[in-house]
Parts: sequence; structure tokens; C-alpha cells
Amino acid sequence: MTQETAGHVAAMLRNARNEKGWTQGQLASELGTSQSAVARMEQGKQNLSLKMIQRLENIFDRSIVNVGKPRMTHLRVEGGRTLSGAVDVNSSKNAGVALLCASLINRGTTVLRRLARIEEVNRIVEVLTSIGVECTWLNDTDLRLRRPAVLDLEAMDVDAARRTRSVIMLLGPLLDESREYRLPYAGGCDLGTRTVEPHMQALREFGLSVEATAGFYTVQAPPADTRDRSFVLTERGDTVTENAIMAAAHRPGTTVIRNASPNYMVQDLCFYLQMLGVTIEGVGTTTLRITGRPVIDAEIEYFPSEDPIEAMSLITAGIVTNSEVTVRRVPIEFMEIELATLGQMGQKLEISGEYMARNGRTRLVDVTTKPSELRAPEDKIHPMPFPGLNIDNLPFFAVIAANAHGQTMIHDWVYENRAIYLTELNRLGAQVQLLDPHRIYVNGPTKWRAAEVGCPPALRPAACLLLAMLAARGVSELRNIYVIERGYEDLAERLNTIGAKVEYFQD
Repeated sequence: MTQETAGHVAAMLRNARNEKGWTQGQLASELGTSQSAVARMEQGKQNLSLKMIQRLENIFDRSIVNVGKPRMTHLRVEGGRTLSGAVDVNSSKNAGVALLCASLINRGTTVLRRLARIEEVNRIVEVLTSIGVECTWLNDTDLRLRRPAVLDLEAMDVDAARRTRSVIMLLGPLLDESREYRLPYAGGCDLGTRTVEPHMQALREFGLSVEATAGFYTVQAPPADTRDRSFVLTERGDTVTENAIMAAAHRPGTTVIRNASPNYMVQDLCFYLQMLGVTIEGVGTTTLRITGRPVIDAEIEYFPSEDPIEAMSLITAGIVTNSEVTVRRVPIEFMEIELATLGQMGQKLEISGEYMARNGRTRLVDVTTKPSELRAPEDKIHPMPFPGLNIDNLPFFAVIAANAHGQTMIHDWVYENRAIYLTELNRLGAQVQLLDPHRIYVNGPTKWRAAEVGCPPALRPAACLLLAMLAARGVSELRNIYVIERGYEDLAERLNTIGAKVEYFQD
């Protein structure tokens, strides 16, 4: 950065902070840095990384360097390198966003430790801040949340809400908050039609009324009651289950939810609510019995557990580069089917003994990939609700199968469009044949080649392209990686710690 550019950035930063009415200390808290570092930034004496500039631009909702020009971030990958070393799995993105929503149930203070600093989390924090929640980053990963007695739902940041599908999970914790309010339609990945009707069906059991009108859900709170209720979810969805759990958590009486998801993020939510004093029986099963507490005022800190999808991403990096890589802090309960499937394909893995996550409940192991000769599995690979192969882990098997001898069928029956995005691997030399919107054939082994590819609008297929680029000799470019930033915290830098060569750049 030139001295002239540094001065320009410093002036822009001072002006943006002053317009927001923040002190340097408040900005430092948002950035998870020190006040002295902010002071140096505003004097043009602090070197700013591209990631820090992006974070500033997200906070102030403006371009810091190129005024008035939309900026996209890309990745440049020098592939064909053998990886080595060890990398830790970060905390779960999906658990993190659920816990942020659930913090509204607590009238006291919640501190979430080691929270993933990803765009999805940033968007929910922006929404919570806009309705009056005091959100303070204590450092890079610890977030303190204090909600006011009355939330200002009319002031909700609509733009931030529309950029995340997770906003739909506010319906449960806001069940009795206001007689009537509006919630923007949910956004997120483009994965075809993903109806919110299962959410509505579950929340109608509590008397909630929701009407869709002109880009918003108009929500009317149910009348107060103390009765017990029991119902079956017609779809064993993770976020649907979480919404129902959060609604039940602050309603008097006992709620029995059948066909509930027992997946990792649901368990994390239950552990947090149990620490708040909510009685929940059946955690880890498909039947939950919840006795709610209408008033919860607690001082609590909680560590979200590690993310099995990120674990699969990092394990895949070791496999596709035929490298020996140790992925530490893998939540084994939610990875057993994936690891067994890899074993059937000939992948050699070393798995350590078990130890406990920081939440005291989730079992972890370390997994080391070994160079292996892979073969296509005899049967198709398809996801199932937990304890089956995770729906979000399925796309990684497309990259892995491309390295295997033979033909693999992958059946992504959940989403209409996601399998289509996996055909983008063909740009890097793969042989992926689309059979229909849900099924692909992957023929291997693949001689990967470098290419420039645009990110598809779906998180996991986009990550698959990045992982394939690690195996492709030469220099590849992955364009417009915002969708990856939604779900991963500094994935490129962390891959670099085990020998990859990935760099951010902007046009």
C-alpha cells in the first residue's frame, strides 16, 4: 500500500467511524483488535491486510479503497503441491448461527467462545445489533451478547437479513416478543426451491401466525398459554428442529417434538439451553421432551463444538493432494459414516483416541490422511439425516471420487440444483456427468488441470472447486468467493499452514 493510498484509507476510516458515532475503542471491539491498532490505522501507520479491509468494508457497508466501485474478492491457487502438517477444525458455523439466535431467549449475558468469524455470523450479528442487542467482540473469536428488555424489531437491518437464510431461525426465539412484526424473506445459497413451510408447520403448533406479503413475513404472536403439546415434524430438518426447540424453550409447559433432527448443531443448541436451565430430554435422539422456562436471566459462556463439515473439507484437501495431513479436533460422532465410506474406497486413515470438546459433551478425534490409491465404491453415495452421511458433506465425495479408479454415482436427493454445480469440476479436468438435477456420475481417476472458474452460488460446491484446484498443477483462479466466506473462516490461510499456496486478490 502506497503512502498516498494509506493516507486515503486512514481518512476514509476516520470519516466512516465518526459517521457511525463510534469511538476508536468501539471499532476496536468490533474488529477484535486493540484501540492502539485502530489509532494507527487512522494515522495511516498500520499495514492493512486484504482480510482486514474486507472486514472494515463489511462493518461500514462501503468501499474503503476504491470509492464507488463494487469489489469482488478472488483466490489464486498454485496447485500440485504436496501438503503436510496439522490443522485444527474450527467451531461449527451452523451451531454458531443457531446460538446467536437462541441468545435472544436469555435476558442476561451470553458469551460465545471461539465463534467462527464468517460472513453468515457477521450478518446475524448485524441483524441482532440493529434490533438493539449489544454485540461486543472481546477478541477475534469471543462474542458477548446482551439483549435489551424490549427489542426494536422495526429497526431490523433488512439488507443483512436478506443475505442469510439463518434469519428464519429468529421466529422461534421471538415467539412472544411482539404482538406483530415483520421478518424479511430468508436468503443464502441458491439451491433451488427450499420451502420454509416446515418451519411454519412447526411454529403453528405454538399458535404462531405467519403471512407472506411483498418480501416479508408478517408475524402475529400466539396467545399466552401454559399447556403441554406434542407434535411430529413432517421434515426432519436441522433448522426446523432448532426453531421448534427455541419456541418450546421459553414457553411454559412441556413440548414433545417427534421426528426431530439429532444433528450436531441441534445438539449444541440443546446443550446451551440446558445450561440456561431449560429441561431437555432425548438429546441426540429423534424425540425431544422440552420443559420451557418463560423467564431466563442467566450469565453464561458457551463453546460451540467443532464443525464436521469443515473437518470433511480439510480431510478432503489431504486426500485429493495425496498427502499426509492431520486434521485435529474432528467431531467423530458426526463423521463416522463419512470415514467408513472413505475406508471402503481404499483411503488409509489414522484415527486417534477420543477426547472431549470444550463444551464437555462432544467427542473429538484427530484424523490423519495417508497417500492412497482410491477405487470407486460399489454402491452409490447418498446422504441421510443423522446418523447417516451428512447432506453438507456429500459434495466433497465428488472431488474424492474424481481421484478414484472407476465410476461413482452420487445422489444428492435433497437439493434440486446442487448436483448441477458439481459439474463445474469438469473445468478443472474432472469427468462429471449430470444424469438429472439430483444425480451425477463421476469417472476417475482425474488428471487435474489449472483453470479460471467462477464460484457457483452454493457454499459446498464452491469449496469443492477450491479443493480440486489444490490438486491441479499450475495456477488456477476462483472468482468471487463471497459464498465461501459465508461458511468458512480464513479457509485459504488455514490451507496455507499445511503447505498450500493460496492468495487473495481483487481486480
